Amino acid sequence: MRSPADTAPLVASMRGLLYAAAFLVFLAGLLLFVFPLRTADWFAWTVDPPMTAVFLGAAYWSSAVLEVAGARSSGWDRAKLAVWPVFVFTTLTLGVTLLHLERFHLSAEHPFLARTATWTWLVVYAVVPVAMLVVGRVQTRSRRPADARTAEPRAPLPRGLRVLLAGIAAVLLLTGAALLVLPGQAAALWPWPLTALTARAVGAWLVGLGWAAAYARSGGEARTVRPLGFSALAFALLQVLALLRYGDVLDWGGAPALGFAAVLLAIGVAGGWILALRPAAAGDRGVSAAGRPGPR
Repeated sequence: MRSPADTAPLVASMRGLLYAAAFLVFLAGLLLFVFPLRTADWFAWTVDPPMTAVFLGAAYWSSAVLEVAGARSSGWDRAKLAVWPVFVFTTLTLGVTLLHLERFHLSAEHPFLARTATWTWLVVYAVVPVAMLVVGRVQTRSRRPADARTAEPRAPLPRGLRVLLAGIAAVLLLTGAALLVLPGQAAALWPWPLTALTARAVGAWLVGLGWAAAYARSGGEARTVRPLGFSALAFALLQVLALLRYGDVLDWGGAPALGFAAVLLAIGVAGGWILALRPAAAGDRGVSAAGRPGPR
């Protein structure tokens, strides 16, 4: 049974925080995805090669999709899938930033816009995790009456989708953790060159994405995981565009590149599958699987 906190409507402060976070990650994605060759002049740190910049830009834009979808949700049961994975990512990225602070554009030798971007980056990653904890506490303490939609029957995810999400989560979490903890060794298995900083930056994204997949698989329903569906499909499509632009840096005959393509395909399939679900139909499948009468 869903708790009163889960079924409560989204509070205004949480909705505002998600919209603000979406705007910030959209700007970061704009710089990285559209202008990957100008990171030395316009971004907080120089990202090289351009394939890394567009990969990160695609991740930021897909996160913006997730946060907007969460902000547009009427209830916390949907929106929380857009909050806690982003909290994990922002916290990890703050740690990565502090660990590699010498690589950031803080000194006077860097262009003014790059230094401005760096200080903005530091403030955002210091403030957003704390804000998410504070506003998340306000949200989970909310006991406002649920709207009529929360009376709908639970609609568990199909077993095949749960298996797919579990596989995606395992691959992303393990790979992301390896890049964070052992960037030099793990980067050797990545399909294009990474520095210690970019390996850890990519690793933070993979852990955040893996957390989202695991979260959806463990407690999601057809109605509540839709924000992840939009984000996953956007991530896969944007990464395809990134490969079309700078994919020549990959060795397509090697296992890392093929593995990368396979994971992208799996993420895209999972996103499309989630969006194709109809809550009533998914619920019927769950009832049938439990041995009770299903649709005829």
